[in-house]
Amino acid sequence: MTTSSLSTPLGGTPSLSTADAVYRKVSWRLIPLLFVCYIVAYLDRVNVGFAKLQMQDALQFSEAVYGLGAGIFFVGYFIFEVPSNVLMHKVGARRWIARIMVTWGLLSAGTMFVDSPMTFYVIRFFLGAAEAGFFPGIILYLTYWYPAARRGKATSLFLAAIPFAGILGGPISGWILQGMAGINGWQGWQWLFLLQGLPTVALGLVIWRYLDDRVKDAAWLSPAERELIAREIAADNMGKSEVSIWRVMAQGRVWLLALVYFSFVSGLYGISFWLPSIIKAIGVKGALDIGLLSAIPWTFGVVAMYLTARSADRRLEHRWHSAIAAVVGAAGLLMSVAMHGSAAWSMVGLTIATMGIMSTLPVFWGMPTGFLGGAAAAAGIAFINSFGNLSGFAAPFMIGVIKDATKSTDAGLHMLAALLVIGAVLVLRVKPSATSSATSSATSTH
Repeated sequence: MTTSSLSTPLGGTPSLSTADAVYRKVSWRLIPLLFVCYIVAYLDRVNVGFAKLQMQDALQFSEAVYGLGAGIFFVGYFIFEVPSNVLMHKVGARRWIARIMVTWGLLSAGTMFVDSPMTFYVIRFFLGAAEAGFFPGIILYLTYWYPAARRGKATSLFLAAIPFAGILGGPISGWILQGMAGINGWQGWQWLFLLQGLPTVALGLVIWRYLDDRVKDAAWLSPAERELIAREIAADNMGKSEVSIWRVMAQGRVWLLALVYFSFVSGLYGISFWLPSIIKAIGVKGALDIGLLSAIPWTFGVVAMYLTARSADRRLEHRWHSAIAAVVGAAGLLMSVAMHGSAAWSMVGLTIATMGIMSTLPVFWGMPTGFLGGAAAAAGIAFINSFGNLSGFAAPFMIGVIKDATKSTDAGLHMLAALLVIGAVLVLRVKPSATSSATSSATSTH
């Protein structure tokens, strides 16, 4: 597209079709790379769930040891999340995201050398510290390129990497566990960490060379295209908070959103870490078969997530979309427990649960990015994400303790369903952002 092709109607405002073309160009440039990066990020975060199928017996870990090791990742993540995101806002996404990916890729590959509970805890803690800032950094980065009325769709395309990681990662992880076992004297779970950690390092180097920090740095956009985006982002930022980090942390709405996100992410990590074990418990034995079946819930989840985000963008409404999706997720978890006598119906329940849980995520992020801007957005998004991700520590650990005590994951899934319902109630108490109200008339024809 050339500069002259950005025709404007009377009054000097670019037509909707012109703006659509510019943002399509941005999306084709940014989203595929960020999408692939988040696939490997999510695989590195949850592949410990597949490794458990062999690792637990090989190292004689109890369910509680596994749950604590899986979850302690998020303690390191929580401690370093806010400073990481604030630094990214200052030094730029290209250098900082590349640094994050290289360090966590090396640590993830190094998990293959775990030989005791303590080494498991230590490397998982430092893995969380290394990855801290990646997800909120990308959420913040998208606010540099998309106004609120377009950000939900872009965020959903990025977050689609989570279910795609499940779709691709399940069969690949199952194949590595079975097919690579014994090669070079290493067990399948060791190969799993190595082969899913090193690609992250390579992608970090791609980010270093390919990503632009801001719109003004994008040589692949014409001056008129850069001006269009900058103008819309500036209009979008009017009325947003640009205050100190400590004032952001003191806002009641930020804390409420953090509690909501904690509830939603509890369901996500409950599914992510325990889905292979739940499928095994309903009678499926082979690692490859477990991996193939685990792709089913994620496949339906990505479709539900995209359609929900698209609906929320069109209506500029986030609270009810999030609440309804959370209740659907809770209902699916309860169904999977009630029907555990039938493998088929249990899978239906898990699929419904994954559809609901995944649909909460892109819609949720429309709320904090709707009223926080600049350094306030960097700190607020990071705090909300880091607090919410503490559920990644709490949920796996509690499910592990419950399973050790009851020899079943049923009570743990009931707990996750209750947390989702609590999140649905809390999200309806979030005050709609002024940004959404201000932009609704401008985007009603979108």
